[in-house]
Amino acid sequence: MVMRSLWTASCIVLALCASAAEAAPKRAVSDEARTAAYLDTIAGSPPRLRMFLQRMPKGGDLHNHSGGAIYAEDLLRWAGDDGLCIATDTHRIVAKPADQKACDAPNRIPATGLERDYPRYSHMIDALSTRGFESGVGDPETSGYDRFFATFGAFWPAAMGNEAKSLSLTRAQAAADRVSYVELGSGSGAMATLAGRLGDTRDVDANDFAGMLARLTPLLPAAVAQARAEYDGFDAELARIDGCATATPKPGCGVEMRYLYTAIRTVPAAQVFAQLAFGFALVSADARFVGVNIAAPEHDPVAVRDYALHMRMIAFLKARYPKVALSLHAGELTLGLVPPRELAFHIRDAVEVAGARRIGHGIDISYERDAAGLLKRMARDRVAVEINLTSNAVILGVKGAAHPLSLYREAGVPVVLSTDDEGVSRSDMTNEYVRAVTEQGLRYADLKQIVRDGLQYSFLPGASIWDDRAGGAKVVACRVVGAAACEAFVAGSGKAARQVALERDLAAFEAEAR
Repeated sequence: MVMRSLWTASCIVLALCASAAEAAPKRAVSDEARTAAYLDTIAGSPPRLRMFLQRMPKGGDLHNHSGGAIYAEDLLRWAGDDGLCIATDTHRIVAKPADQKACDAPNRIPATGLERDYPRYSHMIDALSTRGFESGVGDPETSGYDRFFATFGAFWPAAMGNEAKSLSLTRAQAAADRVSYVELGSGSGAMATLAGRLGDTRDVDANDFAGMLARLTPLLPAAVAQARAEYDGFDAELARIDGCATATPKPGCGVEMRYLYTAIRTVPAAQVFAQLAFGFALVSADARFVGVNIAAPEHDPVAVRDYALHMRMIAFLKARYPKVALSLHAGELTLGLVPPRELAFHIRDAVEVAGARRIGHGIDISYERDAAGLLKRMARDRVAVEINLTSNAVILGVKGAAHPLSLYREAGVPVVLSTDDEGVSRSDMTNEYVRAVTEQGLRYADLKQIVRDGLQYSFLPGASIWDDRAGGAKVVACRVVGAAACEAFVAGSGKAARQVALERDLAAFEAEAR
């Protein structure tokens, strides 16, 4: 009897609970949570990830080089259009001999019509890129880093004179990947003119920074004016190619592009200083240039020998141009590529000596002296790291669990995903995000933070809409986006304008049916 009463009471309680549950309003699942849950269900399927992440707004690409962003097919087409030759012995694009009208010298064939000779055309694609390097198809006998860096000299004649076309293709690819802002590593023909006016520097004391700057200072205004005129021409041709002033502009017109003047670290020290001095002067004079960088193989003997000297040069110039922002390639090294002693200080010197606000690559962080202390400082000072997953895999062989992305994130160091040289690497920004999920285990909240940080740590002018960290509380003026106060705030900040647009795009993406 007691058991029957308890059973009856239990049934009544369960029935009442069920009725209450049905009567209670269901808690709405946010679009963000629904989107995150969807990514979790497809994380093991790269094809589904690709479709999903292609649509995801991605903020900024802060580490992208103008030459390396172009794919070999485009370079070969330009070589044909410009009447250049293919060197069949070295697999390079070369100019016609000065005394000949055609490419009929030994080991030379015209680039025009090369696509009709598929074996040779395919070989040239491989020579101008790292195609197949990771997949095991057509792996080269040379190392990834040698093959990668050799491509630039092999295709450079085709890139020359086609700068606006290069910019158009870079913006088009960014638009296809839903990247709204690109900071493109770039140079200028004005530097060659400056070097000619500077004359022989072989006897210059490369440690006499003040003396070198004094020699350069009278020459810099003309060089800066030449560079600005050069980019004015690029801008005009770029707008024409993309039809930005027409009723049907190409998608690339919606991508904002700024430049990081990039010095080359593998030339004599006095020449490096001249490049850097020119870069600082150019950034100070032209808003299209938002910072200075230094690049080229960090394991090159000259780069290894002069690394500390280069950082002191940058510190010297930074003291004279304090408003110039720095994003420096540092730590693009791994064990075995150089002696272990060369892995112990490159990132630290870039941060503590040169004053970098962002680090490009940063792969050898775990080999740095007091790596834990350096990570703590980078987290405290918000020194962001530009992560290039495909590039690091191809050039250094560092990927998966061996990559320090998780180390940086756990230490609280801001990270952004970027493409580096997407044309040479045969990749794109969407692929970097796919790899972040499949190889690094990131999920939607992680990716969204990286997307926001791509604008937060950009060198775009103006204040951020975020009070502290991207994704946290907004500044007082923009607590209500769209209000008059926020509109006024955004009108005075290029960075804030891009951030507000990104938040709208993310909200629309998360609201899509899946």
